[in-house]
Amino acid sequence: MTRVTLFLRFGLIVGSALCLASCNDGSGDPNVEIGSNPKLPDLQQYLLPPMHIAKVVGWKQGDTPSVPKGLKIQAMATGLQHPRSIYVLPNGDVLVVESKAPQAAAIKRPKEIIMGYIESWATSGGKTGPSNRITLLRDTNGDGVPDMQTVFLDHLNSPFGVALVGNDLYVANTDAIVKYPYQTNETKITAPGEVLTPLPGGPIDHHWTKSLVASTDGSKLYVGVGSNSNITENGMEAEKNRAAILEVDRTSGRFRVFASGLRNPNGLCFEPKTGALWAVINERDEIGPDLVPDYMTSIKENAFYGWPYSYYGQHVDPRVQPQRPDLVAKAISPDYALSSHVAPLGMTFYTADNLPSAYKGGAFVGEHGSWNRQILNGYKVVFIPFSDGKPSGKPRDVVTGFLDGDDQARGRPVGLAVDKSGALLIADDVGNTVWRVSGDRASLDAASLR
Repeated sequence: MTRVTLFLRFGLIVGSALCLASCNDGSGDPNVEIGSNPKLPDLQQYLLPPMHIAKVVGWKQGDTPSVPKGLKIQAMATGLQHPRSIYVLPNGDVLVVESKAPQAAAIKRPKEIIMGYIESWATSGGKTGPSNRITLLRDTNGDGVPDMQTVFLDHLNSPFGVALVGNDLYVANTDAIVKYPYQTNETKITAPGEVLTPLPGGPIDHHWTKSLVASTDGSKLYVGVGSNSNITENGMEAEKNRAAILEVDRTSGRFRVFASGLRNPNGLCFEPKTGALWAVINERDEIGPDLVPDYMTSIKENAFYGWPYSYYGQHVDPRVQPQRPDLVAKAISPDYALSSHVAPLGMTFYTADNLPSAYKGGAFVGEHGSWNRQILNGYKVVFIPFSDGKPSGKPRDVVTGFLDGDDQARGRPVGLAVDKSGALLIADDVGNTVWRVSGDRASLDAASLR
């Protein structure tokens, strides 16, 4: 039976799933699942989970996301092809990683046709064109308008993470970390890359994004590798060295599992006060609109965070067989829940001075947004204050408006970075835009006079 035949045969199921968007699936208040001690409901199991798809409409000319008073937002670059992550070089140049998902492996189950179709619909960036490349933006006067926009590195394999150590530029493709020579102020790399280490890739490559960060001393690279399934339905062999953060020796390329049980870790970065490694994690699906909350957490060496056997510490997932009570007993709870299905894909700590002082020391998180709960969740950039190296308050909405009034997606935030001037940069892979958020002193001054 062909893939097309299967899709047609199960078209009615797709239609039924979409109809759930207008039905009550029991979605509760997502705000109760935020913080260090979230209240978790009982799990539910489905043949197909509830689905609510945010149709992609894109940005109209002149439209932008919304920001609070004291901030201003502008488009730094438009017309990109699925910008996923951003990296700022020491000279101020901004690297924008544009990528498409790798070609999918052969479909094994009818359900995968439906789920794949739904997810592709939810994450489509509209028109497609050249991608799997890195674009360089150069803004010489810091006004947020690039003087140059050019292809810096091309013909990559679903890239995501970037890290520079000295004159070595590392790109995390979906199947390998590749090293390139870099010289300050160059606008294009033509030299062939050298594979530092292979990464778990195909033929199944369910979570293909590979977040990357270098240790503060430059001796190690840390890379996030997501699971190859929701809860091991492709078999445990397909999960080798996945659902983990790997530590890679930069000299030899050898790696080890630094922490495991992390279904899909992204946004790797170091907390500025303690130097601890942090990440945002996309948790499992299909056990209810309010389970499991995605989270942010410090990453402890050799720690196990539960996937697939348990969630949010030691809450057992009965779908996974055989059970592993020995591993569940070792599972540690994450530091901070972000709410269910918000799909955090980017994070950065703020230590600059361009934005109001209230943001200093805390973390910005890019929430790509839900597709499997009736009440849409995420689709925004939030800020979580930190104190003594730990989250210390509720998230604050900082960049919103990615959804219009009809729950249609104008954009979806992914990776975040802070540019040389201290402005916050946001990769919008559906709006095909890089947004720049900076302090608006004029607005604050005007408000103080009223």
